Amino acid sequence: MSLLFLKSWPARVVTVLLLAQAGVMYSSIRPEAVPPGRPLADFPTNIGPWTMRQEGLIDSETQAILQADDLLTRVYGKPSTGQVADFFIAAFRSQRNGKAPHSPKNCLPGNGWTPEDQNEIRVDTGIGQIPVNRYVIEHGDSRSVVLYWYQSRYRAVASEYRAKFWVVADAIRLNRTDTALIRVIVPVVDRNVAAADKTALEFVKSIYGLVRQFLPA
Repeated sequence: MSLLFLKSWPARVVTVLLLAQAGVMYSSIRPEAVPPGRPLADFPTNIGPWTMRQEGLIDSETQAILQADDLLTRVYGKPSTGQVADFFIAAFRSQRNGKAPHSPKNCLPGNGWTPEDQNEIRVDTGIGQIPVNRYVIEHGDSRSVVLYWYQSRYRAVASEYRAKFWVVADAIRLNRTDTALIRVIVPVVDRNVAAADKTALEFVKSIYGLVRQFLPA
């Protein structure tokens, strides 16, 4: 009877969930290994052809909502072309206390932006390809291209569900739950989405190696 039970797809899903829950409970009784990371405030202001144009300020109310252990929000520009990219990182050293990244998929609509197009793409970072969520969003006459992903150590993940799976796996195997949300927003100029896509991809390629250096290895 037990073998027939395990051949059932719902039963296998429940079994996996129970095992994951047991693993999290087991890991929670051990002191968590919280790895140090470099302060995001030290992130370079000049990255190849990109130069910081504005350092964003995050008010205390927003910080309380995000609950990140370290935050970075900046606007970079390329003086030779006038291209700009809004760059955001929310780093979490631990997620055991209920803190976790807020998905842009939920936050952007809450701020009045409407998704016009969305898909998952592969981005060449120069040190390998990574999966990234791509959104085209609009608010009135304004449109932007948004790229975002979750970074844990060497691993880049686009899917929120896959990111949560790896949190559980890392908690069991490594006794750590650190992760970071990385987001890039590029405004669409003259309704040229392809140009905004190209700018966003170029910016991700420029900053990805540095992002890896600033997050725990």
